[in-house]
Amino acid sequence: MYQLNLESKSIAKLDETTFKDLSMHECDLEEIIRHNVDLICGDEESMLIIGQQVKNDRNARSDLTAIDNNGDIVLIELKRDKKDILSRKEPFEFQAIRYAAAYATLKSVDELIQNVFAPYVEKHKGEFSTDAALTSSELAARLLEDFIERNEITALNEHQRIILVASEFDEQTLSAVAWLNRGGIDIGCYQVCLYLKEKDRAFLDMKKLLPVSQYEDFYIGISGNNIVLKDRPKRSRQTLPNITAMMSWGIVNKGDLIGVKDKEDTAILQEDGYVKTDRTGETISLQQWLKRVMGWASVDTYNFAVDMKTGKTLSRLREEYMRNMQSGESEG
Repeated sequence: MYQLNLESKSIAKLDETTFKDLSMHECDLEEIIRHNVDLICGDEESMLIIGQQVKNDRNARSDLTAIDNNGDIVLIELKRDKKDILSRKEPFEFQAIRYAAAYATLKSVDELIQNVFAPYVEKHKGEFSTDAALTSSELAARLLEDFIERNEITALNEHQRIILVASEFDEQTLSAVAWLNRGGIDIGCYQVCLYLKEKDRAFLDMKKLLPVSQYEDFYIGISGNNIVLKDRPKRSRQTLPNITAMMSWGIVNKGDLIGVKDKEDTAILQEDGYVKTDRTGETISLQQWLKRVMGWASVDTYNFAVDMKTGKTLSRLREEYMRNMQSGESEG
């Protein structure tokens, strides 16, 4: 990674570093992801963190638990580096599968609240806007019911997803996850990359390694006695046009007023696709703004951001534009 000087147009290479070199532990990585889960789920998905260090029947603890906008439980398992992965008695991916299997029997909203979400709310009371009269269970129920209603979730936990996060993965884990992906098991691998600028300033980048479209590129092949990992293809996390593309198409423009579905908050769209909020006057990304307004770990940006002049969501406007473009091409 390089730092660009906008005035001189010069670049300076940033040195790669590790959590260990920065005296950071797995719990620090856990807090980074807990507060910034949009790093691993993108703008097209809503997610609410509902659990942390949840015990199963064997007293094993899963790192983070979330629910997504499909109503599925998401298990987020973390390892600081490859050494942490290899030092475990069982494979990283198998550990996560066991946790997911423990959640597979959970179908009741009440059970999810009492066993998972209420303890999380109790642990992080200071992060929630609470009514003093509400217990942790009552507040958890209110938050979860709001998330379910706003995302129009009709079935809870029909599927389980797994997300593995580490600063480095071993080849065996990537090969196993690629094979499981192809078999229909929803597991993602995200690599955290750290770069050091100064003694007290570090930069973080998140790379999605799996799933990819061609899983064979991750399978381990045997050549003599050597295990070989093939090069992986690059694939963008963003599969649909983002806000800057929509601005370049003229669907929305700088200065447009953006609202939030079923909320009174508004912000003004800026030239770079960020928004200037009415409440604080600061300029932040759409995702950051929506996270604050909704109180979720991540928000499906385009389904919850509303163009106030048309009253349509950005998702609806994007869909209509793309449909019209396809129609025009077919007629031509």
